[in-house]
Amino acid sequence: MSLAREAKTGLIERYRLHGGDTGSPEVQIAVLSERINLLTDHFKTHRKDHASRRGLIKMVSKRRRLLDYLKRNDSERYKEIVEKLGLRK
Repeated sequence: MSLAREAKTGLIERYRLHGGDTGSPEVQIAVLSERINLLTDHFKTHRKDHASRRGLIKMVSKRRRLLDYLKRNDSERYKEIVEKLGLRK
């Protein structure tokens, strides 16, 4: 369950900080969030796919670590990305 090249490129364009940015925490969080959403939809039809569920848990943990890093180092960027992605209620 990977993202299509066009979808990933669109996410990078939307969340990057400067022209050549592909690895900032914002971009990584956005890509992980999109993959998590795709996998969540996948589990609605494939309830017993435990191998993919393990991957989902790893992705959620990685996104959590990236969000914690961003919150610790630049709280304004953290608030901005959380608002854009709608991660908190």
